[in-house]
Amino acid sequence: MNISQIMEKMIAFTNGNLHDMNHFMCVWTYAKTIGELEGLDRKTQETLEIAAITHDIACPLCREKYGNTNGKRQEEEGGPLVRSFLADAGLSAEQVNRVAYLVSHHHTYTDIDGIDYQILIEADYIVNASESGYSPENRKNFLEEHMKTESGKRLLRSTFCMET
Repeated sequence: MNISQIMEKMIAFTNGNLHDMNHFMCVWTYAKTIGELEGLDRKTQETLEIAAITHDIACPLCREKYGNTNGKRQEEEGGPLVRSFLADAGLSAEQVNRVAYLVSHHHTYTDIDGIDYQILIEADYIVNASESGYSPENRKNFLEEHMKTESGKRLLRSTFCMET
């Protein structure tokens, strides 16, 4: 499967939940943009984009099972779900394992081990900040503490008209 086919499959997976669809599509857009601006190699870019599309795959299950979409629960439930979801995608075991790892860690801001992981965190934060109306202080703190890519920093500043 290519990125568009995975996107189509994920849209169907949301079962009409427009918020979930719009969220992962926005995260994918930011991740794709940051990855391309940072000059990722083709395989890392593809892995990043697949992870961005599927990063919240556990949200429907978490709503049903726990009554909320707590980030740690998403991480716990997401790995097995994404492995099953990508089983027929024609990806290498290595790539599926990496996507599952990223999905299982996308709310963990410590021990980030790769540019794909870093960019996923940054893209998801930008979208969450927009959707949830994070305060200017929260955005500034995230920029200073967690943003590492120059492209991600520029996009966060531009998105929220932050001073440099």
